[in-house]
Amino acid sequence: MPPFPPLCVGGSRQRLRRVLRKRRRAAAAGLAVTAAALAAAGAGGAAGGTAGAEARVGTAPGALSTSPPPSRGQRAPRPVKMVSAPVRIADAATVRLLRRGDRVDVIASAVPPPGSAGIGESGPEARVVAVGARVADVPKAPEISPEGGALIVLSVPRATATALAGASSTSRLAVTLC
Repeated sequence: MPPFPPLCVGGSRQRLRRVLRKRRRAAAAGLAVTAAALAAAGAGGAAGGTAGAEARVGTAPGALSTSPPPSRGQRAPRPVKMVSAPVRIADAATVRLLRRGDRVDVIASAVPPPGSAGIGESGPEARVVAVGARVADVPKAPEISPEGGALIVLSVPRATATALAGASSTSRLAVTLC
């Protein structure tokens, strides 16, 4: 067997570090190009993610957005500005079931006029005032309320807040958990 110098294996560690460094740079460059392309296309990160959830909140069951997503060259619709709307729910026991962040539908039922027998032959008329409204707060209230019911604060679009205020003056409001 001919004589040969001893093997030096220390260089392989250096080569491995160089290869990994080049791969990291390539991945970083790819991510930077992707981010630039998304920014140029107008896809907003945080605003785009919440716009779909906020657009689901409507004033009636038919108010849900059924429009197709924007095509190339069109901008996405602006997110809906949300406001806080305090609402008195007729059944205080139902309000005790609610927690901050729950989604509820608000239903208004017609209040029978004073002195009437109550529910008519066809039953009380009810309509959906808000769909998928987020519960912003459930304030602690005294055990007995002179108005009856309990108060909750909902996060809804301004138009829905107006509809809730109008419905609460002429109807009894109830909620269903979504």
